[in-house]
Amino acid sequence: MAPVLLLRSQYAALFLFMMAGFLEGGKVLVVPMDGSHWLSMRQLVENLSQRGHQVVVVMPEISWQMGTALGYTMQMYPVSYTKEELDAALQEFVDTRLIAQPFPLNIISKYITGVSFFNLLFSHCKSLFNNKELLQYLKQSDFDILLTDPISVCGTIVANYFPVPFVLFMRGLPCSLHYHASQCPNPLSYIPRLFTENSDYMSFSQKLKNVWVDFLELFYCDSFYSEAVSFATEILQRKVTVLDLLNSASILLLRFDFVLEYPRPVMPNMVFIGGISCAGRKALSEVCFVFLSPHIKH
Repeated sequence: MAPVLLLRSQYAALFLFMMAGFLEGGKVLVVPMDGSHWLSMRQLVENLSQRGHQVVVVMPEISWQMGTALGYTMQMYPVSYTKEELDAALQEFVDTRLIAQPFPLNIISKYITGVSFFNLLFSHCKSLFNNKELLQYLKQSDFDILLTDPISVCGTIVANYFPVPFVLFMRGLPCSLHYHASQCPNPLSYIPRLFTENSDYMSFSQKLKNVWVDFLELFYCDSFYSEAVSFATEILQRKVTVLDLLNSASILLLRFDFVLEYPRPVMPNMVFIGGISCAGRKALSEVCFVFLSPHIKH
């Protein structure tokens, strides 16, 4: 899988270079999402740094996965929550998703814990904008492009605040927001909605269920992101929605493989880089070569 990983990483980096017009190296601001999201993005960030670009990663002091920087600059800022509070919120979030519940109870319980968990994570964004010294540093740095995982919305608020062209590095967003923001066709007749457990081959009753869930998503995500939208409206000093924050993204780097998803229309600025999450290949041991040699045709 290593060649696939390398190829997809290079494609992702190439798109970033093209967007910023990088010829002799550019200045990249990264606003990541903590946890497993960062583990995938870090490969791209390190690759950009190795190619001579000035990369600055803005991250909270309290995190799970964000450790020592390898070739890039870290700008850290204090937050209002503790590591223990972060761990407890994550455990509650995970526990809810491990419990089998019938529809629509599964949506309700996941929604309640999801909002609580998101609001805790999003509070780091408020801490970032309260750090005037850091904001001044970012403004003076005059970045060419911003790379962010949009699940926490914070990076898109930063991109709209300065403003700076931005690229989304993501697995997906609730309520198909990434498809709506890019004005991508999202037909209910064969695109199953989250939580329905439908496939792309639906009976009439399943299609009705799909339509109903799609209607509920309008309220689900409006409420889910209400605190973030309210904060963005205050910071940007204009009325905004989640789609307003997302729809000016230049490129969506989607870290899943198109062939493993249900067939659906996509827009030209949607680039699939699923191989970036694959583990690196290790060399075969001598025992394997001894075993395979009689079966290899020369």
